[in-house]
Amino acid sequence: MRDYLRIAQVIGREIIDSRGNPTVEAEVVLEDGTVGRGASPSGASTGEFEALELRDGDKSKFGGKGVSKAVENVNAKIAPALIGIEASDIYAVDQAMFDVDGTKDKSKLGANAILAVSIAASDAAAKSEDIPLYRFFGGLQANVLPVPMMNILNGGAHASNSVDTQEFMIMPAGAPTFREALRWSTEVFHSLQSLLKKAGKTTAGGDEGAWDVEQLATLDVPILQGLTVTWSRETWESTDDGMGPYDVATQVAVPEFDGRLITVAFSFKEIDADGLPHYVPDLERCARVAGLAVNHARLRLIPPAERKVAIVLSAYPTKHARIGNAVGLDTPVSIIRLLRAMREAGYDLGAPGEIPGTGELEPVEGEHPDTTAGNALIHAIIAAGGQDEEWLTSEQLSGQPVRIDAATYRRWFAEFPTELQEQVTQTWGEAPGNLFVDRATNPDGEIVAATLQAGNIVILVQPPRGFGENPIAIYHDPDLAPTHHYLATYRWLEKEFGAHAVVHVGKHGNLEWLPGKTLALDAASGPDAALGNLPLIYPFLVNDPGEGTQAKRRAHATIVDHLIPPMARAESYGDISRLEQLLDEYGNVSVMDPAKAPALQGEIWQLIKAAQMHQDLGLEERPDEEEFDEFVMHVDGWLCEIKDVQIRDGLHVLSQVPEDEGMVNLVLAILRSNQVFGGRTDGIPGLRVALGLPEDQQDVSITREETDTVEAEARSLVEQLAAAGWDPEAIESIVAPLSGRDGIDVAGVRAALEFGATEVVPRLRATEGEIPAVLHALDGGYIPAGPSGSPLRGLVNVLPTGRNFYSVDPKAIPSKLAWQTGQAAAENLVARYLAETGEYPSSVGLSVWGTSAMRTSGDDIAEVFALLGIRPVWEEQSRRVVGLEAMTLEELGRPRIDVTVRISGFFRDAFPHVVALLDDAVALAAAQEEALETNFVRAHVSADLETHGDERRARTRIFGSKPGTYGAGMLELIESGNWRSDEDLAEVYAAWGGFAYGRDLDGTPARDDMENNYRRIKVAAKNVDSREHDIIDSDDYFQYHGGMVATVRALTGNAPKAYIGDTSIPDAVRTRSLAEETARVFRARVVNPKWLAAMRRHGYKGAFEMAASVDYLFGFDATAQVVGDWMYESVANTYLLDEQNQEFLRQANPWALRSMVERLQESVDRGMWENPDPDLINQLHELYLEVEGDLEE
Repeated sequence: MRDYLRIAQVIGREIIDSRGNPTVEAEVVLEDGTVGRGASPSGASTGEFEALELRDGDKSKFGGKGVSKAVENVNAKIAPALIGIEASDIYAVDQAMFDVDGTKDKSKLGANAILAVSIAASDAAAKSEDIPLYRFFGGLQANVLPVPMMNILNGGAHASNSVDTQEFMIMPAGAPTFREALRWSTEVFHSLQSLLKKAGKTTAGGDEGAWDVEQLATLDVPILQGLTVTWSRETWESTDDGMGPYDVATQVAVPEFDGRLITVAFSFKEIDADGLPHYVPDLERCARVAGLAVNHARLRLIPPAERKVAIVLSAYPTKHARIGNAVGLDTPVSIIRLLRAMREAGYDLGAPGEIPGTGELEPVEGEHPDTTAGNALIHAIIAAGGQDEEWLTSEQLSGQPVRIDAATYRRWFAEFPTELQEQVTQTWGEAPGNLFVDRATNPDGEIVAATLQAGNIVILVQPPRGFGENPIAIYHDPDLAPTHHYLATYRWLEKEFGAHAVVHVGKHGNLEWLPGKTLALDAASGPDAALGNLPLIYPFLVNDPGEGTQAKRRAHATIVDHLIPPMARAESYGDISRLEQLLDEYGNVSVMDPAKAPALQGEIWQLIKAAQMHQDLGLEERPDEEEFDEFVMHVDGWLCEIKDVQIRDGLHVLSQVPEDEGMVNLVLAILRSNQVFGGRTDGIPGLRVALGLPEDQQDVSITREETDTVEAEARSLVEQLAAAGWDPEAIESIVAPLSGRDGIDVAGVRAALEFGATEVVPRLRATEGEIPAVLHALDGGYIPAGPSGSPLRGLVNVLPTGRNFYSVDPKAIPSKLAWQTGQAAAENLVARYLAETGEYPSSVGLSVWGTSAMRTSGDDIAEVFALLGIRPVWEEQSRRVVGLEAMTLEELGRPRIDVTVRISGFFRDAFPHVVALLDDAVALAAAQEEALETNFVRAHVSADLETHGDERRARTRIFGSKPGTYGAGMLELIESGNWRSDEDLAEVYAAWGGFAYGRDLDGTPARDDMENNYRRIKVAAKNVDSREHDIIDSDDYFQYHGGMVATVRALTGNAPKAYIGDTSIPDAVRTRSLAEETARVFRARVVNPKWLAAMRRHGYKGAFEMAASVDYLFGFDATAQVVGDWMYESVANTYLLDEQNQEFLRQANPWALRSMVERLQESVDRGMWENPDPDLINQLHELYLEVEGDLEE
């Protein structure tokens, strides 16, 4: 017997629980002095088969619910029976109490007394053994928490009703991840709960006072989550993390399931002189929580007519051409419709037309009136001065309506913590600085901001971050302090305009990415200092959980998620259509009239060369005649891949429900995937799969004609269903003609169509609730929570939109499904490199983002493990990752590949446990005693040990942004134009990303180690996991992936192989070169007339999207050198010199037109567009002068 575990003392006392009821608390003291505590839950039922709690019955005290008798039993009867028993023997402890009680239902001592003591004894034993309580209960080999359970139904005495069942609970034992388990549980819970309540039954969460989200929704008030950090205040102050993983899980991630709004830490766990823990409030942070609570509550009390609202548009980079930066959203039209709804709800917007776009306007032929209105709104903001210093005149500066005199701003500035004041002053000078400061009439200066104001509404462009105004800082200061102008503008909203709330429109602005703590912000953190106590409502794209979560956790945002843009199949056009026709003709001639085949071969090759398609196909010379048929099959597959790409067929407008062809297209896009719904991954196949098209459409046996045929049939079926009003009753007659046809899963087709009619379409129709949800949040109402992710990846449960989406930090990544996808991605990458070079890559560089990890449950993480030859180990019931094991080389069938990981700032914040797991995987791979030629990780670690002897540095492979900062720096550098060479790009990339992370590393400066690892990279890789976006519609791809390529090239003098892993169809993973992917996206979307026409429907924002695509192309060429001359020429002809498109740009967004001409000229000046046609360049010069003149008038 272990004497130190013997029970020395047992003490009982009466306490009051969280619901105000008395209950029993027990304290067990062991021989070694360890103290364990346990409390029995009050309110146990009195059913026939239940153990009974003991109550006093004295109605004069606690209504008869007192527990003094039970407490007396603990002290007088239980304590003597337990002295000397080993606390770790839970069966002996319990049996001793049962023996003293002697009753079947524990009514003598009271179940509340017995349970409290039993818990206290277990707690003491676990503490004495220094193991978590769950491991004590599960045994020393247990290392995961239980699978979650949810109580569905209470009956009998448990609920004072006639239901025979005492309790009915569910346990999602088959879920692939903990997050999925919670999702399955909540979906089943709410569905069953609703049915049972309708039947008059009592469900969990009612009588016993459980936490019930439906009850929260009934209250219809925002629920603010104050944070009580289990660190000391000193620890909290000294770290950039803000909270530990346990606090993040329990106080942030799980509460987000309820739709709670995350605020700040207001108390900290300290240890007193007696060694006892207690919580100490921070008065300043308490005031922040209270201020937020008051302001949210105030929204309910102030009538709309008196409510003041600020609407903020992001602009990143800060250019007139790029105002209203919101991914996938028509920002101007969305604001027009939001304003219209606000006026109808009683808000004071001034007179119609006082805010440009809200009154009568001259119609523009072929343009929707709301697009005309949106154009007018943005043009008016620009006319007021905008935030683009290049165009800001002294007249605009002196005429801007928001003017904050230096003395006023200095008073505001003095309220900030000294730490923040010093950072801002060091970077931007003494307040008020010089950025957007007008000294024309006041030598002391006035900070100005361009706004539109009418009634109680102000519309403004978010202040610039500051890198454009201080380009030198890009090279050395990723945590650049916010400018005086930035802080002054946001403080003006609260202190002078008197805003009651702020609406940030669309993903995403720069507020939530300001430097500071990653969570549980202090007053010196940028977002907290700028936003203060203002409630923030944030319409945000539903498929980006990572960046939306950043706003929720760092800017206390109420997310109102919105639908993805309309989607459509790319189809063929121009030279691609002509090539299709030639291939079809060649196929016919080869059979019917072979003598004509050589002539057609010549035409095919001539067209391919003229359209530069041979570069996409990796050919310079025409294939020989005997190889031509095989070549034609290759071209056929390539054409099919281009045509079959899903592209954006426009932009989403808040609350706009897809209609007619748009609804058909989006339903078709969603039904392509097998549906993951209610925990099912079988039974609802993708519609095209059910019609006989293999999910792996890269299968060479599947021809373009077969794919087109199946696509046409799928469209026909969905169109018939749409014509029937999406009535499920019509499905049987629609699918009837398919019966008996070979290769068709009729039941699967029926299931897919039924799913579309009963789940997809109703959820899409509910999109109309997005603007009402924004207004409800402005009313101080509760916004229900919902999941987030990619609807086109089989996650229809993320619809309907209009909810406050959540994204829990999943502890079970990579999931088993993600492991399969990651393995496929790894082996696909290795096989491609092996085929191209004849050897294995000794080291791979991979960019890993938090949003992707959330969308896929860890595909990228799994790929890292697979390359290293390390397998995750899951606990069977919970499916959580509980360890790692090394695969044998025989099982692996290749060497272990070294991997260097560049993580994003949000990944660092959201997944510290995964960072540690990745670090462990590298260490485990390096520890395998294998020949160096079969273990590249071990070989590199050994080489570094010989160089510097530091084992920790030798196995460091995870690098990211400086703690408290975000981004890769490439966008800021390229926008500034302040670079000349690869060395400049690499300098910024390393300055922003040269910080090491791992189990005992937390952003340690490690530039030398990062560069050492980058010199070894043979393949720079990035994965794309969704068809809803591509690599040329976001700057992040060229920043992280392109930046890695440029850095390796600068360090070694040679470019690594650059690969894109396509995991958007998990069962059909594909690896392409970055050059191939760039060309594929360029042909499928960038110069596709369908996409251009769709953008023209969206006026200013459509032109914005065109300019953004050109900028991102340029960024990829600057970093990865993957844009050919033919692409620049195509952009010039299609975007700028095409008469229709040029006229559109001149009218809707001439600044975008000028920006694109400038960008093409820069590509010429830098030698990136190596051999442009002189006549074409002259036309662009003439166009530039014309537009410049028009804008200056």
